[in-house]
Amino acid sequence: MKRKILYIGNKLANKAATPTGIDTLGPNLAKAGYRLRYAGTKASKIVRFFEMLFAIIKNKSWADYVLIDTYSTQNFWFAYYSGRLCAFLNLKYIPILHGGNLPHRLASYPKSCKRLFSKSFLNVSPSIYLKEAFEIKHLAVKHIPNAIAIANYTFKNREVIRPKLLWVRSFASIYNPLLALKLVEELRAEFPTVELCMVGPDKDGSLSNCKAYAEKNKLPVTFMGKLSKSSWIALSQNYDIFINTTHFDNFPVSILEAMALGLPVISTNVGGIPFLVKDKFTGLLVEDNAVMEFAEQVKFLVSGTKIATAISLNARHMVEKYDWEIVENKWHTILS
Repeated sequence: MKRKILYIGNKLANKAATPTGIDTLGPNLAKAGYRLRYAGTKASKIVRFFEMLFAIIKNKSWADYVLIDTYSTQNFWFAYYSGRLCAFLNLKYIPILHGGNLPHRLASYPKSCKRLFSKSFLNVSPSIYLKEAFEIKHLAVKHIPNAIAIANYTFKNREVIRPKLLWVRSFASIYNPLLALKLVEELRAEFPTVELCMVGPDKDGSLSNCKAYAEKNKLPVTFMGKLSKSSWIALSQNYDIFINTTHFDNFPVSILEAMALGLPVISTNVGGIPFLVKDKFTGLLVEDNAVMEFAEQVKFLVSGTKIATAISLNARHMVEKYDWEIVENKWHTILS
């Protein structure tokens, strides 16, 4: 019989938020035969917090494991108190490390982190970056990458690379969406046909700031809001370069998806990104908030289609090892 799993996370995709790990891993585990229950569906943070704790208490005799999506900002404390309650109730809990700034959290709150991560049944990291950061602190971590269903992503070989840019993320200051607009501003003198499409919901007011900046500077930017996965995949066929502008990051699924679709990726060199994007092999890396360096890399791709094609093919081959059919077995080893 498959195990019973209580999954704690920010399950808010049906409330106009970007899908998170709980929205993808949970259904995949359910399809694999595990029995799933969820907590973390309330829009209000304080209500969501108590929903999580109540679910743990309610399911203490039902759940074999409790999976806890663990982030590095304010939501870290959701995971902390959920884990502490699981430990008190003798429930096996597994933090899944998503927060790109968790190494800073380890340094700033060592006692809280030790209580959470040393008492867990297992810690799981989608990235080698966080696995290494935790092991330095003598915390055991198993690497299980984020996964996508490769069959859902049709690779497009772009014979001509145009300055048509695609950005897919939540509008939040940690993801630095304003940098994408400044990039367009920098490029438009040399590339009058430059375009930027930004896909994602607002998280902290950054969307209105970006819209105001684009309007003030008359930039060729389209704001699509939140789109379904199938919708943004279809939209991607009209664009030639994927840009990731974030200040902090771990192992973003959006980059995996862009690579699977054949979009050459330019990303800031932060957090776990260099473990995923190998500079000039599976993508291009720039320093954080470096608009001029970003612009140079766009020019590099536009002027060298053969290089862009090679990068795109390398990336597609790499991302195929993150297909769910492969990653699924790694979960079976710890949950079965």
